[in-house]
Amino acid sequence: MTRRLDFAVLLEGFFTQRLMRQRRASAHTIASYRDTFKMLLQFVHKHLRKAPSALTLDDIDAPLVMAFLDEMERVRGISARTRNLRLTAVHSFFRFAAFEAPTHSAQIQRVLSIPAKRFTRALVSFLSRQEVDALLAAPDRSGWIGRRDHALLLTAIQTGLRVSELTQLRCQDAELGTGAHLRCHGKGRKDRITPLTTQTAAVLRTWLRERGGTPRRPAISHPPRRTTQPGRS
Repeated sequence: MTRRLDFAVLLEGFFTQRLMRQRRASAHTIASYRDTFKMLLQFVHKHLRKAPSALTLDDIDAPLVMAFLDEMERVRGISARTRNLRLTAVHSFFRFAAFEAPTHSAQIQRVLSIPAKRFTRALVSFLSRQEVDALLAAPDRSGWIGRRDHALLLTAIQTGLRVSELTQLRCQDAELGTGAHLRCHGKGRKDRITPLTTQTAAVLRTWLRERGGTPRRPAISHPPRRTTQPGRS
C-alpha cells in the first residue's frame, strides 16, 4: 500500500488543500469537519483496533461509516440534522479522495451513496409583541451588564442577526447617523448591511458611548474589571 492511499495523508490533504486552500472554508466549517473526523477516528480505533496513523483508505468503507453514524445517534443522542452534518463532512472528504485515489472509485461511490436521513422540519415561530416587550424588560438596566444585554437583545430582535454575527460586531460596524445601519460579515463569508430603527439606533448610540474603546474593538464586550480597594482582599 503506497502512502498516497494512507488515510492520514489523504485526510491532511483534505484539510490543507481542499478546505483551506481551494474552498477557503470558514473557521466554523473547518472546526465542524475536524470534530467529525475526530469522532470517526475514535470510533474506528475502538472497532478496528487501529491507530489513526495505521489506517488506509480501505478501512473506511460504507458499512463502517453507517455504523459510525448509527452509533452517534444511539449513544450520543444526536439529532437527524446533526447526523446529516457529520455525513456531509464524510461525503466532502470522499469527493476529494475520488480524485486522489481513483483506484478506489467503487468504494468511494458506495460511501457517497449513503443518503442523508430525513427529518421533520419544525415551523419557525415568532415572538409576540408581549413576549418581545417582556424579553427586553428582563435585563436590569441600572447596571452595566443589564444595559449591554438590553442593547444586544434589541439589536438581535430588530436585525435578526445570528448570535455569532452579533458577538463579532465591532464598534466601527455601527453607522448611527442618517441612514443608521449595521455592517455584518456573516455566514458563508457574506457581507450585508441591515437598517436600524430609530429606537435601536438610539439605544446603540448610548451603549457605544458608554462602552468606549477604539473602532475595531468588539461592540459587545465583557464588563470592566473592578479595581481592588486598598486594604481589601
